[in-house]
Amino acid sequence: MNSQLDSFLEYLRNNKASSENTVTNYAVDLAQFADFVENQGIALSEITTPLIRAFLRSLAGFGYANSSIARKLSTVKAFELYLLEKGLIAADPAASVRSPRLPERLPRALSRDGIERLIEEAWKIKPSLRNGTILEVMYGCGVRVAELVSLRWEDVDLDERWLKVRGKGDKERLVPFGRYAKEALIKWEAVCPREPGFLFPGKAGAGITVRTVHRLVVQAARNAGLENVTPHSVRHSFATHMLEGGASLNVLQELLGHESLLTTQRYLKITPGHLRDSYMAAHPRSGEEE
Repeated sequence: MNSQLDSFLEYLRNNKASSENTVTNYAVDLAQFADFVENQGIALSEITTPLIRAFLRSLAGFGYANSSIARKLSTVKAFELYLLEKGLIAADPAASVRSPRLPERLPRALSRDGIERLIEEAWKIKPSLRNGTILEVMYGCGVRVAELVSLRWEDVDLDERWLKVRGKGDKERLVPFGRYAKEALIKWEAVCPREPGFLFPGKAGAGITVRTVHRLVVQAARNAGLENVTPHSVRHSFATHMLEGGASLNVLQELLGHESLLTTQRYLKITPGHLRDSYMAAHPRSGEEE
């Protein structure tokens, strides 16, 4: 299935004049779909309408919002239509699939202990230095997986601890990172050549693939005894832990690269414990002793 995926992405670049960011987002969605199909032991020519619907249900189980599920379905539809036009399949199994009306769900945030276990396991998976650094950067900066794989060494300022991130619509933002991410990046810099320039290089001069990152996170989570963890879970955990640590929604909006504050508000879930602690600390008649 990989060759068809690669051909489709090249088609988007060359025939649809899609931006590299758009192509990367398509690659993220199709990597998830390909993993789901392969886990079912099904070949490309055997993909059915019920299988695609099962994929959508699995996304809901991971906590993806309706808008994200609709986008991923749109990606699958575009891919299947491409295969049909190329004569690689006899019928389009996605044509009759509609975006299901699912209740809006937030992705599940890991506890701080869960994140520590996840990162610890990533450092044990070979190539361990690369994989550990990936998780340190993902959690340390809260970047999307599509943003992570496009990072280049020129985007990293180790002295000032800044990361220049290219987000949706090719908009750039600066995200700070902490001591753990810096230490990991320094170690990674010692063994990773700065040419051809990608922070996490893959094959043939390109960056690491989104599929590789997705598999890394899933494997590390499995080894840590954690369920239903994706790269998106790591990003949501970053946001949730920042909020619990006292960061404002406006700051989180900037860090996450959201255009609208409403997106950030929907993205986050304030835990009851944090809500109570904030009230007790802020309200003058909370009853707490000074």
